[in-house]
Amino acid sequence: MSHTVHLAVYDTLADWETGHATAWLARSGFTVRTVGFVADEPVTTLAGLRVVPDLALADLRPEDSKMLILPGADLWDAGDGLAPFAAKAREFLDAKVPVAAICGATAGLAREGLLDDRTHTSAVSFYLAATGYAGAERYKEADAVTDGELITAGPTEPVAFAREILGTLGAFEGSRLDAWYRLFHDSDPAAYAELNAEEEQAE
Repeated sequence: MSHTVHLAVYDTLADWETGHATAWLARSGFTVRTVGFVADEPVTTLAGLRVVPDLALADLRPEDSKMLILPGADLWDAGDGLAPFAAKAREFLDAKVPVAAICGATAGLAREGLLDDRTHTSAVSFYLAATGYAGAERYKEADAVTDGELITAGPTEPVAFAREILGTLGAFEGSRLDAWYRLFHDSDPAAYAELNAEEEQAE
């Protein structure tokens, strides 16, 4: 199977939410490709950065991907404009290919019915409850949650979100993953030496 991970990109996407995950996946040998509504048609992030999608959403197939990552964006709460990305997430989950959603993207998945039967988290429980979804009893107060092929997180937890992604894809494992998380989430100086030692052993 391809070692390609697909990152959804759309106007107003929250720049800070996926950077740890995509950077460290790339450093671990994965190829990160961007997916938009239209290939080669730029989108603009919340920071005003222009991103040119590599691939059109309609051309994305689960069998060509290791994971679909859905960042948050203001547009998730501005109507159904991003609903096709949630529908694509359904295709991935039906095919047993992982999906990772953070912030507003979790609301998109809730509207699609993908959180009704899966343990999940988000910004706060009442944010998802406002979607009218049927999965409130499966909501968990946690920095990030993995249930089978689905990863969810809230907007303040990009490092925990990345931890779940890196672990799910086997980019980092065990003590290496733990050291990485303690370094970037907790600023633990001891973790830096541990991570370097793990990196040297991996080479």
